[in-house]
Amino acid sequence: MRYLVAIPVYNEAKTLIGVLRQVRQYAPDGDILVVDDGSTDETPMLLAAEEGVSTIRHIDNRGYGQSLIDAYRYAIDNDYDWLITMDCDEQHEPAWIPLFLAETRQDDADIISGSRYLRPLPGNSRPPADRRAINQKMADMLNEILGLGITDAFCGFKAYRVSALAKLNITIPGYAMPIQFWVQAARRGLRIKETPVRLIYNDPNRYFGGSLDDPDARLLYYYDVLVHALSEQIDWPVRAETDPRSAAAAGQTCGLPGGPAHAVE
Repeated sequence: MRYLVAIPVYNEAKTLIGVLRQVRQYAPDGDILVVDDGSTDETPMLLAAEEGVSTIRHIDNRGYGQSLIDAYRYAIDNDYDWLITMDCDEQHEPAWIPLFLAETRQDDADIISGSRYLRPLPGNSRPPADRRAINQKMADMLNEILGLGITDAFCGFKAYRVSALAKLNITIPGYAMPIQFWVQAARRGLRIKETPVRLIYNDPNRYFGGSLDDPDARLLYYYDVLVHALSEQIDWPVRAETDPRSAAAAGQTCGLPGGPAHAVE
């Protein structure tokens, strides 16, 4: 089984090398992808010095969703069997990668989604109240409309069967991309299960940016994306740009807020 570990980053110079050092323990050289979403700190320089790590760099900031879209395309174009995505802010623990791999070997799911709320784990943090409330509201809505049964709508620590990703056509570049993802995954009949991961908030004050820092505005944005996603006529995706170095250039936008390539929900 070939698997890729993909890490979206935006201005993660403080944590990048430490996270990559840990990820290397569980992923062979050449099977780690970093998508740099237009970092303006030392992240690009640090990445340039890292051997055995593939990179996609956005010239400007295109959003967390676009970074994941590029990772999906890279995994599809390079014929991986599974893709694992995780953040670089030390809120996802690389030591849990083997647990995701063990779940993939059960061969009973297409999406294995980390959940910070499936059950309490030792060392869990207390999430910011507004983020927990919004996550719960969106999970409840998705469950009611789509029958998903998920407990965490926004966790970016996931394993995806790559052949299943090829059935989706994700276009939302911003923080609400997971909502479109869940709608399409349900409509495509993908098998979904959750696995518990630790709830870690190293910086509860980390911001989204712009209007999304207002919880009410953020919730309305998520509602709007959900309505649009439910109204989409989903066609099989068209295979477009295959060069990972220019994959970002093919990214689509929808006129909605984007946000840097780190998940703060």
